[in-house]
Amino acid sequence: MSRILISTSRYRISNVQQPIQKSLSFASKQYLRQARSLSSYLDSQCLEKLTSSISVSSFQTRCREYSTTVGFGQPIHETHPHLLKHAELTPGITAMEYHIRRHKLMEHMPLHSVAILVGADLKYRSGPVFYEFHQEPNFFYLTGFLEPKAVAVIEKADETDFIFHLIVQEKNEREELWDGPRTGTYGAKEIFNADEAGDVKYLRSYLDPIIKRASRVYMDLPSTSNAFTRFFEQQAASATNHTSIVELLKHHGKYNSLQAVKPLVHELRKIKSSAEIAVMREAGRISGKVINKAYGTPFKKEADLDAFLDYHFRIGGCEKSAYVPVVAGGAHALGIHYTRNDDIFRDGELILIDAGGQYGGYCADISRAWPVNGKFTEPQKDLYQAVLNVQKYCIDMCTTNYTLEEIQEASIRQVSIELRNIGFHATYSDISNVLYPHYIGHNLGIDVHDVPTVSKQRLLENGQVITIEPGVYVPEDSLNFPKHFRGIGIRIEDDVCINNEDPIILNVEAAKEIVDVEAACAKRFE
Repeated sequence: MSRILISTSRYRISNVQQPIQKSLSFASKQYLRQARSLSSYLDSQCLEKLTSSISVSSFQTRCREYSTTVGFGQPIHETHPHLLKHAELTPGITAMEYHIRRHKLMEHMPLHSVAILVGADLKYRSGPVFYEFHQEPNFFYLTGFLEPKAVAVIEKADETDFIFHLIVQEKNEREELWDGPRTGTYGAKEIFNADEAGDVKYLRSYLDPIIKRASRVYMDLPSTSNAFTRFFEQQAASATNHTSIVELLKHHGKYNSLQAVKPLVHELRKIKSSAEIAVMREAGRISGKVINKAYGTPFKKEADLDAFLDYHFRIGGCEKSAYVPVVAGGAHALGIHYTRNDDIFRDGELILIDAGGQYGGYCADISRAWPVNGKFTEPQKDLYQAVLNVQKYCIDMCTTNYTLEEIQEASIRQVSIELRNIGFHATYSDISNVLYPHYIGHNLGIDVHDVPTVSKQRLLENGQVITIEPGVYVPEDSLNFPKHFRGIGIRIEDDVCINNEDPIILNVEAAKEIVDVEAACAKRFE
């Protein structure tokens, strides 16, 4: 049933003028039997150790001919060796790790149940003009598949094994002429290790027998609109029997017992593997170096710095920016999610950025503030150091002894202490509602605000990655706070991996000590 394959992208193109020769790596039958029997009593950690010791010699290869359009729907090692190492499906993550993730999900499901995960579709800006595609995170986590209009089904066949179905757009020469290559059903099996694959064009008929025989169905029904857009929607005509997933579930009596799959996957995503941490470390390294470069570059406009960050994230090795960045000059920093980025920088003010690159599908999330002219004024320096002291205190709490909620409470106390030390007389309400109105941090991973269903009141665990991002935002027009601090907004944010008593900052390259920031800024004058 579920395959265990060491190689992910196994096509080797010898000559595009001839039928493509593909070197396909398959698990030997002997190894497959051994792995399945072991999986019945090995826990997930043991399974991961087992698979990490597999050698290529455990596998045999064979060749077939493949005569349709050259290319696949995303990079593979043989076509993009500059992006992917051997056996990787996505940068830093192997096909085996994706298999292990599906296996771990299966362990949390009852016998004969199925999990259905719906991939994302293209979103259109207007007419045929579409936005950049972004895969649904839970679907991506379990498959590594980066094409739109796909569905993954994990069917627990017995206590130790599962069937992995991947339903995708079939190869179509005419459509691929316009939209680029697709992986197709054959590639879904041979590259993405699906046990069974189907054409999404026949999705209803493919899912019908699976749902019929399922003891329970786990699925998140996609939300197609929010309250604003629903107000303007015309009510759709009632669907013909079996034309929607809801009707299909109702027809087989599974709708009322439908369970959300998101909490199960979020539990898996919460704890990062060593490979995931390495990928996030690379995202942090690239992003941190870009921010240091920005310190030493003069900018006249927010838009210039915005473009600089995105460009250097990409040429530094990231796929793109992880999110729309905050690039705020002066009092614009008082807007926590200010993203217009359309004003000029003014001498004597601070620049606040909240930005990071995405590498291998994983996000960096970093905030820094520095002077437009390269030198902090005394009030700026005092407020910056106060925020930095709070951040360092909270990072020290990033251990398995504390919850994120406890770190939040501590951050409010520390902000109060630090602000009192520099002349503020702020009440608890002043701090929590005005000066520091946001949370200390959040989980980080495939999403910027990762796994939101995970409670902040649970103890942090090794392998969990969170942000620590205290900030102080002093209103311009408030008479309650010292005049020389008014209009200043500062946030300092790092990505922290929980590691027993020794938290690891994944973006350590990004300077944040005042002396280091000013030294980096001084490079613009060299």
